[in-house]
Amino acid sequence: MSVNELYAKYTRVWIPDPDDVWRAAEIVRDYKEGEAVLHLTLEDDTPLEYPVGPKSNPLPFLRNPDILVGENDLTALSYLHEPAVLHNLKVRFLEPNHIYTYCGIVLVAINPYEQLHIYGEEVIRAYSGQNMGDMDPHIFAVAEEAYKQMARDEKNQSIIVSGESGAGKTVSAKYAMRFFATVGGSTSDTNVEEKVLASSPIMEAIGNAKTTRNDNSSRFGKYIEIGFNQQYRIIGANMRTYLLEKSRVVFQAEDERNYHIFYQLCASASLPEYKDLCLTSAEDFTFTSMGENIFIEGVNDAADLEKTREAFTLLGIKEGNQSSIFKVIASILHLGNIEICSQRDGESCHVSRNDLHLKHFCTLLGVELKQMEHWLCHRKLVTATETYVKNMSTKQAENARDALAKHIYARMFDWIVEHINKALHTSSKQHSFIGVLDIYGFETFEVNSFEQFCINYANEKLQQQFNSHVFKLEQEEYMKEQIPWTLIDFYDNQPCIDLIEARLGILDLLDEECKVPKGTDENWAQKLYKQHSASAHFQKPRMSNVSFIIVHFADKVEYQSEGFLEKNRDTVYGEQINILKASEFQLVADLFHDKDDVAPPKSSRVNVRPAKSTPKAPNKEHKKTVGHQFRSSLHLLMETLNATTPHYVRCIKPNDLKEPFMFDSRRAVQQLRACGVLETIRISAAGYPSRWTYPDFFNRYRVLLKKSEMASADKKLVCRNLLETLIKDHDMFQFGKTKIFFRAGQVAYLEKLRADRFRSACIKIQKTVRGWLQRVRYRKVRKMAVSLQRYGRGYLARRHADLLRQTRAALLCQKQYRMVRDRRAYLRVRRAVVTIQAFTRGMFTRRIFQEFMLHHKAMLIQKVVRGWLQRRRFRRARDAAITIQCLFRRVRARRRLQQLKVEARSAERLKSLNSGMENKIVQLQRKMDDQSKELRTQNEQLLQVNNKLQKQLEQVKTQQGEAGGAGGAQVSSLQEELDRLKEELQEASAQRKRMEEEHGNEKTGLQLRVEELEKENALLKSEKEEMNHRILQQTKSFEEDSSSVSLMETSLQAELNAERQRYQNLLKQMTTVEQRYDNLKEELSMSKFQPGHRRNPSNQSSLESDSNYTSISTSELGDTEDSIQLVEEMGVEKAAMDIGLFMKLQKRVRELEQERRRLQINLDKMEELARSRGSESRSSTSEQETADLAYNNLKRQELESENKKLKKDLNELRRSISERASENDPSNELQDSYNLLLSQLRSANEELEGRKEEVLILRTQIVSAAHIRENNQPRQSSEAPEVSEDKEPVDSEEALKAYHGLCESKNTLQDWCLLDEDGELGLAYQGLKQVARLLEAQLQTQSRQHGDELEALHTQIELLRDDIEKKQEILSYTASLSPEARVEYSVQQEITRLTNDNLDLKELVEKLEKNERKLKKQLRIYMKKVQELEASQAEAQTNRSRPPLSRQVTVQRKEKDFEGMLEYYKEDEALLFKTLITDIRPNTVSATVPCLPAYILFMCIRHADYVNDDQKVESLLTSTINAIKKVLKKNNEDFEMTSFWLANTSRLLHCLKQYSGDEAFMTQNTGKQNEHCLKNFDLAEYRQVLSDLSIQIYQQLIKVAEGIIQPMIVSAMLESESIPSLAGVKTMGYRNRSSSMDVDSGGPATYTLKALIRQLGQFHGTMRDHGLDPEIVGQVVRQLFHCVNAVTLNNLLLRKDVCSWSNGMQLRYNTSQMEEWLRANNLSHSKAAETLEPIIQAAQLLQVKKKTTQDAEAICSLCSALSTQQIVKILNLYTPLNEFEERVSVSFIRSIQTRPQQRHDPPQLLMDTKHMFPVLFPYTPSALSLETLHIPASLGLDFLIRV
Repeated sequence: MSVNELYAKYTRVWIPDPDDVWRAAEIVRDYKEGEAVLHLTLEDDTPLEYPVGPKSNPLPFLRNPDILVGENDLTALSYLHEPAVLHNLKVRFLEPNHIYTYCGIVLVAINPYEQLHIYGEEVIRAYSGQNMGDMDPHIFAVAEEAYKQMARDEKNQSIIVSGESGAGKTVSAKYAMRFFATVGGSTSDTNVEEKVLASSPIMEAIGNAKTTRNDNSSRFGKYIEIGFNQQYRIIGANMRTYLLEKSRVVFQAEDERNYHIFYQLCASASLPEYKDLCLTSAEDFTFTSMGENIFIEGVNDAADLEKTREAFTLLGIKEGNQSSIFKVIASILHLGNIEICSQRDGESCHVSRNDLHLKHFCTLLGVELKQMEHWLCHRKLVTATETYVKNMSTKQAENARDALAKHIYARMFDWIVEHINKALHTSSKQHSFIGVLDIYGFETFEVNSFEQFCINYANEKLQQQFNSHVFKLEQEEYMKEQIPWTLIDFYDNQPCIDLIEARLGILDLLDEECKVPKGTDENWAQKLYKQHSASAHFQKPRMSNVSFIIVHFADKVEYQSEGFLEKNRDTVYGEQINILKASEFQLVADLFHDKDDVAPPKSSRVNVRPAKSTPKAPNKEHKKTVGHQFRSSLHLLMETLNATTPHYVRCIKPNDLKEPFMFDSRRAVQQLRACGVLETIRISAAGYPSRWTYPDFFNRYRVLLKKSEMASADKKLVCRNLLETLIKDHDMFQFGKTKIFFRAGQVAYLEKLRADRFRSACIKIQKTVRGWLQRVRYRKVRKMAVSLQRYGRGYLARRHADLLRQTRAALLCQKQYRMVRDRRAYLRVRRAVVTIQAFTRGMFTRRIFQEFMLHHKAMLIQKVVRGWLQRRRFRRARDAAITIQCLFRRVRARRRLQQLKVEARSAERLKSLNSGMENKIVQLQRKMDDQSKELRTQNEQLLQVNNKLQKQLEQVKTQQGEAGGAGGAQVSSLQEELDRLKEELQEASAQRKRMEEEHGNEKTGLQLRVEELEKENALLKSEKEEMNHRILQQTKSFEEDSSSVSLMETSLQAELNAERQRYQNLLKQMTTVEQRYDNLKEELSMSKFQPGHRRNPSNQSSLESDSNYTSISTSELGDTEDSIQLVEEMGVEKAAMDIGLFMKLQKRVRELEQERRRLQINLDKMEELARSRGSESRSSTSEQETADLAYNNLKRQELESENKKLKKDLNELRRSISERASENDPSNELQDSYNLLLSQLRSANEELEGRKEEVLILRTQIVSAAHIRENNQPRQSSEAPEVSEDKEPVDSEEALKAYHGLCESKNTLQDWCLLDEDGELGLAYQGLKQVARLLEAQLQTQSRQHGDELEALHTQIELLRDDIEKKQEILSYTASLSPEARVEYSVQQEITRLTNDNLDLKELVEKLEKNERKLKKQLRIYMKKVQELEASQAEAQTNRSRPPLSRQVTVQRKEKDFEGMLEYYKEDEALLFKTLITDIRPNTVSATVPCLPAYILFMCIRHADYVNDDQKVESLLTSTINAIKKVLKKNNEDFEMTSFWLANTSRLLHCLKQYSGDEAFMTQNTGKQNEHCLKNFDLAEYRQVLSDLSIQIYQQLIKVAEGIIQPMIVSAMLESESIPSLAGVKTMGYRNRSSSMDVDSGGPATYTLKALIRQLGQFHGTMRDHGLDPEIVGQVVRQLFHCVNAVTLNNLLLRKDVCSWSNGMQLRYNTSQMEEWLRANNLSHSKAAETLEPIIQAAQLLQVKKKTTQDAEAICSLCSALSTQQIVKILNLYTPLNEFEERVSVSFIRSIQTRPQQRHDPPQLLMDTKHMFPVLFPYTPSALSLETLHIPASLGLDFLIRV
């Protein structure tokens, strides 16, 4: 293009400005080539004539289009020059507050002087794994690029961070190391990454100081190598330091400080551990008070010292060494305060012997005071023949003292660095490393000395390396694209480097002058003038002979030669060093010993006497000057950098005032020139800086094509033809293999052509549209005119008709109006006359009334006065009488008062508790009637039994008489014994009658007392009704608290979710610890047996720690899942109280569990004792076993029926109690009713057990006698039937004693049975005896019960009295209060009462649960005994030759079918787990019932429970859990396997709950399923373990799924064009040709939205096919949608290229497709759609209007799920894709920020992608019957036996 085309009207340019460096202007008249003036107008509309000349003043720089302003990469600008770079950086820094910008391969970082929330863990995760150009510029992107290239290219990397002091170099390097520590964290427990980060506070304390430009300036350079192993995990690190500014130890400029460590020690001097340092405030020491400002705003030096000490400890530096370090540092402060006094002659000096600081210095360093005092003021001169001691002047001594202080600090600094490197060193082999170089930038001050010379020398070397690297990359890019190009001439600073370091260069001349005995700085400067005056990079100042100028790459710098020699020599006198070497502290002595020297013994002393000895050769290290050392270390650094791939970070200081987000253009330009950014721009601009891929170029500029040209399918050919047509100069562009390369300015020209084409198209569209609009308007106007005429004529006709009607109506109205007017006038006159008459008559009447009132008032006054006189006389007489009466009545009143108080106290107590007393009385009467009926029934049964026994006795006597008189004597004695027993029985009956009579008398008395209470109750009802009325009025205020109750419920639910999430996080951490433990074991085994081999997780076993679950007891958490399930069934309102008492209930459960174990142990002991006795008696005869078996069968049947009945009654009781509790009855009726029911149940159980024992004993004896008679075996049947010792009567201690007495008396029955052939007499005798004992025990029990009931009633009466007294006091107190206070007090009392009732209900629930568990345990015990009896019965049936008697008295059992149990032998257990868990694949059981392995395992558990084999149950469950863990560890990346075992584990957990026997889990079971419940074992502990395992599997499933979809999210949601041709294309910069793109592999994979939805569908189908519960599937989908939302939003917040209107449309469409997928799969209830709300609102934010205040309000109300920080970030990133869109103004963004919003925004910008919602496994019972389950033969489980 020609100059005339470029500099046309409306073109914007940059012109120089003395204040802002560059200023924007606009051309107002076309420029023609050759004109001397360019007519411009500034931004403030000021006209300007800019002179233009071909040489002196060229044409101004052109401005870039607005669409390119604010680009992430400076090389993407069309015009590449200094003003464009400066303006782009300024716009990005001030408007959206972006501190990072790319400039080719350089990251430009501007110090914001403000803490930004862009460095959190979520930001690191967002940048990890991303290509460098895909995200916004960031230090993490550079670090990720280095890490990725190290892993891909297997080449070492370096990150070079440079910039001047205060630009933020140290912080940038720190964040880079934090990124490596997070991404490449070590797998071992050495925590190397933490040690690497811990080195930062140490190095900042000893190497950083406050300067005028920076509060935390690094005064040394450092290069940290972070080592990685073959898995690219951090294994170690190493640090190298460069050029510590030692002069700062002894001198600081104004408003500067010494190193931080000095002030940290002084700030902590008052602490006890630092008392030995003898430090005070920093103002008291010379070395810390020179800057006159010892504080830094916002910095706590004492707290920083604690952080430094923690870092020392983490790095393994012991407390003793830390103390020694602090002593050395404190000694330097004392050394600076040593006062050196001058002698009179002025040539010598001395130190006062009483100098306190000298003593502290010597004490802290452990050296001799006298020697140090001497050699601080003297020095030794060594000649060839003699050694002299020379005095030093005061100035020389002070310089020597300062040199010693600098040397001590430098040695201390090197010692700390060395030990840090030792702590970071690793013995493992380092595979690669990433180096982070934090080094000083180019410096120039008013006075520049030796330090600035070395710093600028280092920057010259780094700039040379930088230029060559940039040139190399540019060359590689052109060669890769195969385009012709010419060599680019770039600035080579090798001549400047040669000037400094070549032979006879500045450093060589400086070292040579240092060797001259009397060399001076002036002589050295003269040699420089003489040697280098001809060099182009060396100049001599005009006005100075002691300074020189070097022309560096960045600027000219004038150096003052004063001090160069002294700083280069770094002279320290050897005598002082020798004294320090002889220190009594080992660390101090080691500091000054050379590595090659042997440390002298501590007892050695330094000989300071002059002696004529051969002088020692000086140390080699002392020969090396500082310049020589720096040059050597710099060469080593450059060799390291050249061997690595460098990455550059250039830090810019925006202003010198340290103000946040203030940009000084002049300071920024200086730094941009110095750091090489502009050089990069120049190199890029010299070639082809703008690059476009062919598809992007076609999509962007296809508007410039004709329709015929677009028909070609070859896009490259189309682009080539278009460019050749538009740009005539073919050197302005080149065609590469994949890209088109443009010269600078060509993209702007193409943008201009594109804008012109759009403008012409818009004009044409406007012309056509406007014509169409005018035609439409004409037709509309014509049609409207015709309509108006038609309606107008109609209107006139209607108006005439209306006029005629109105005329007639007016006549009628006039007639009526005149009539009304005349009538109103008449009525008005009439009313006036009547009113006058009324007022006149009233006036006369009032006058008469007033006269009457005057007479009446006079009479009243007379009456009152006379009455007052009479009353006064009467009061005097009455007062005298009352005084006499009071004296007499006082005594009587006191006595009566005492009696009334007693009566009132007892009566009022009963009044308050009379509520519900009628029901209690009725219940007591019913109970007494029932007991009387039962007593009569029992007496009748007892008489019948006695009659029956009498008949049997007579039969026995008859048989005895027929048998002969041989046993006559014994029969008579037996008869006497029988009579005696009858008498005892009669006495017992009589006693029982007496007890009943006493009970009846007491009952009568209580009834009388109850009647009295009822009378008193009637008196109190009125008061109670009044109180109730008040309470009802107060309940209105309680309704207002309903909202607070709902909020409380919400908070409780939130706390429950939080607790659930914390618990699951703990499980996740436990899993991580287990995994870490396994990895350590594997590494240990590999190091022992397989050195050098990589880890193979599949062949390692890591679950030894989980191999035994027998140690698991009821934990603090209890059965969490069961409790949550009960809460869900009861509802939130009913369970709110239970949740509050959750921990209390858990404690109660533990106590009950201990009590159960104790009772179980006692029961086992009693069973063993009874079994031993029974075995002795059973060994006598087989007939005794027959009788026992008969008794056991009878009792078993009775127990089964009674257990069923008891269980039914208990369920009804619990149901009624829960219903009453839910009604929240405030009275005590619920407690009283419960106590009454409980007592009735207890008494009924005891009576039932007694009757049952009597009937069982008699029935057994009768059956045994019949059996004896049938078989005619009197000798064998002489044993009486034995009652089973294995049964214990429930809650009847006396019956138990009687039962044991029966068992013990069996051994004495043999003699009786010898006399009786049939055995009936002995049986009858024993039966009567046992019945008598049982009756006696029952009578005693009943008498005790009556006594307890009587005592309880008395106690209740006392409680009623106390309650009545309290209520009387409350009533009296309430009556004395004001109405408001009375209401408040009554409310408080009601709240107190409700609280007490609530606590009573809680205790009631605890008691019910305790009783329920007790009954369940007893039921399990009984079932176990019944099973044992059945087994023994079956064994006895097989052993006996004849059919047993039990078949005649027991119910015959049918042959059982398959009961849903599987049996296996112990040796097949390993095969079971191998077949069913280890080797099984999900596809092998895909055609069967879902969760088949879980059902099979549970059926095996059922059989182990059925046979009561606790070891088998334990082994089965433990091995199952361990095997599942091993399988999941082996397949930790397999989603299908993880889903399969999550479904089976949760199903096994549900089966354990469903068949546990707990009523809460049995409500949905069928009758058959309830029969299959576990009988013997409570597996609640294993349920908890399985619940934890399910949570771990769920977390692994989420991790696997997120790992699969995470690479797809960004491409599918943000980059793929779901709506074709919607997204625009912007220009690309240098980043798109970054080395982060893996060209060999074809670049990163791209995914579409369909691929993402297809993957989610596969996940959903897999989980559904495996039978996973729908609730869990919904939770998985919700978690995955949260991951999609978080990753998408985070990338949106970090990418400018996707924040546009078209991308917002694409994103909204994509989210709608995701929501549609949820609805199609019936997952709307899973709350997954709610997780997409932030990204939906972000898409809407990109599409809404963003201009006015109303728009800001709409955005704030619309984006409720986004934080203000996120809204502002998106608005800042919003980028228009063409000229017709506008950027969001800064004022609009500020209005969003300042708008008051009720938000609780999190501090972080990005969402947490690792956040996991708490998972809940709801109880889902299975409808499958276990007996119908079919096991396919393909599984190979033939060894399982169906039971």
